[in-house]
Amino acid sequence: MIRKILVTSALPYANGAIHLGHLVEHVQTDIWVRFQKMNGHECYYVCADDTHGTPVMLRAQSEGITPEELIARVHQEHLRDFTGFNVEYDNYHSTHSEENRILSSEVFVKLREAGLIERNTIEQYYDVSKDMFLADRFIKGQCPRCGAADQYGDGCEVCGATYSPTDLIQPISALSGTVPVRRLSEHYFFKLGDCTEFLQHWTRSGTLQREAANKLDEWFKVGLQNWDISRDAPYFGFEIPDAPGKYFYVWLDAPIGYMASFANFAKKKHLDFDAWWGAGSETELYHFIGKDILYFHALFWPAMLHGAGYRTPNGVFVHGFLTVNGAKMSKSRGTFITAQSYLESGMNPEWLRYYLASKLNGSMEDIDLNLSDFIARVNSDLIGKYVNIASRTAGFIQQRFAGKLAVQCPDHALLTTTQQAADSIANGYTTLDYGRALREIMALADLANQYVNEHKPWDIAKQAGRDAELHDVCSVAINLFRLLTLYLKPVLPHLARDAERFLNIAPLQWPDAQHLLSDHTVNIYQHLMARVDTRQVDKMLDANAAPATAAPEPVATPPTKKTVPPAETMQSDTINVDDFAKIDLRIARILNAEHVEGADKLIRLTLDIGEATPRNVFAGIKSAYDPTRLIGRLTVMVANLAPRKMKFGLSEGMVLAASGDAPGLFLLAPDEGAQPGMRVK
Repeated sequence: MIRKILVTSALPYANGAIHLGHLVEHVQTDIWVRFQKMNGHECYYVCADDTHGTPVMLRAQSEGITPEELIARVHQEHLRDFTGFNVEYDNYHSTHSEENRILSSEVFVKLREAGLIERNTIEQYYDVSKDMFLADRFIKGQCPRCGAADQYGDGCEVCGATYSPTDLIQPISALSGTVPVRRLSEHYFFKLGDCTEFLQHWTRSGTLQREAANKLDEWFKVGLQNWDISRDAPYFGFEIPDAPGKYFYVWLDAPIGYMASFANFAKKKHLDFDAWWGAGSETELYHFIGKDILYFHALFWPAMLHGAGYRTPNGVFVHGFLTVNGAKMSKSRGTFITAQSYLESGMNPEWLRYYLASKLNGSMEDIDLNLSDFIARVNSDLIGKYVNIASRTAGFIQQRFAGKLAVQCPDHALLTTTQQAADSIANGYTTLDYGRALREIMALADLANQYVNEHKPWDIAKQAGRDAELHDVCSVAINLFRLLTLYLKPVLPHLARDAERFLNIAPLQWPDAQHLLSDHTVNIYQHLMARVDTRQVDKMLDANAAPATAAPEPVATPPTKKTVPPAETMQSDTINVDDFAKIDLRIARILNAEHVEGADKLIRLTLDIGEATPRNVFAGIKSAYDPTRLIGRLTVMVANLAPRKMKFGLSEGMVLAASGDAPGLFLLAPDEGAQPGMRVK
């Protein structure tokens, strides 16, 4: 059955650049949407910039432009960054749109007619020098509970207390630094407390993860409070109907921006808006959000929709925050990373898509971008495992069989196993447990590489009369590569597109897992993906590092006697884990070993490290080994050592050996079961 699904991500605020924290959510959403579309469902992904509020107004003033000019520029920047990471919206709109103005007014009027809007006079802080009421985030002072200084007007970041701005001790306007005064103003409130019974049922109806529903119980226990949905002029936003000088608070019209973006899309595509948003709609609606805005999306938003007579979401999927190297993103450490700086550093966006997906499991847990692990995992999984399958076998298909796969694809158990994994992997995507799905895919990639290693097409190709066997082995490998491409496609759409071009096939859809390629011509294989280079990561961090502050003037001090620490406290130079991560150690099989004519110490080794072409390495181990006894052995190689041109030829790496006080030189060898191309960790 074809489902009709509408999906949204939280709207990024038009007051700053897109950073990697935003990308967690939008990549997560994009993967889910792509999977639904690959299954043939009518699925639309809409989003928009969140444009209203005091911060946008003040930033525009500081730049000497209008708010409209600011949000138009930021809109282009946001869309550029998301598109750069292959996030594909069906519509990316703005909350400052005519559709949103109309819908916000309609929702408000319907809520008012339903008796869910009331007016109350409240006391607020007013900045006389700026001639404006102050939003909560523009007032600072001491926390009334713990006494911490420099806290915002809506809550304390030290003890976690929430309070009214008028509760702050020694309040100061963050805009002018002056002491604000208290003034009375009439405001409009949404009677959230009247929706308690509905919300208690809705939050426990399967629409939320259990941990999210449990979190909301804390709010139900203290009682839901009526919600101030108005702001006084000056304010960049929509004026409230029949209320001159009063504007909708940004958190009222922002979620309505989901509806507005779809309305804009529906008009262009001739879709029935009411069929998707009307009460009783048989379509499906899902929101992807971060846990910091759970309250708005799981209480205010469904209550507003229900009270105004619209459909409510089928699900709100909540994710955690992103940390970098185990800590909160930091500008001083260069880990508050913008999307633009990542791309401008030459980093492949699909490296990050894959890494983030490997960490996501459908829960509200925070996920960590460990940059050393990022480099290792991408290089190992995508290059050493997935791409490796095609790169090691495609050449034989092209050179020996004119690019054509076997007329009848061999009936191999591994092909059947890989096809049968489609349902389990699909379940991982459906439940947002992308990490489990990718682990299953990479386990299959390991089996595919093991198959290639066991059958050794490079050896078969050297032997007369074994062309049919070579054809079968490589055809099985290419079919395994195609299935893995299909399974990775929601995460790596551009890599999959390039693989489809090599395979000479139509865009893969999920049901294609049930079919194999036979008597089919593939195109010439071209390199699909480069490895992550540590220098690119360093460049990205440098681009995000906060400017260094000027060093203080040195103070003259009398010379001191230089002391040398005792020998027992002296240590040799050390490296950190980032330095070690730069070394790419690979398992290598010695395909051939021979003496080097004219060299006293060298043996020429031909090494298979899981790449299409074996490596040539000169090793100074002649005194310890008979070359003929090395062939077929496994050892460990430094794979990313710069090639060195020697008198006897080009050496493309280094093998590792050990020596000590006792005589002898010993090649390092891995345990049984290791395979060429595996990364040593």
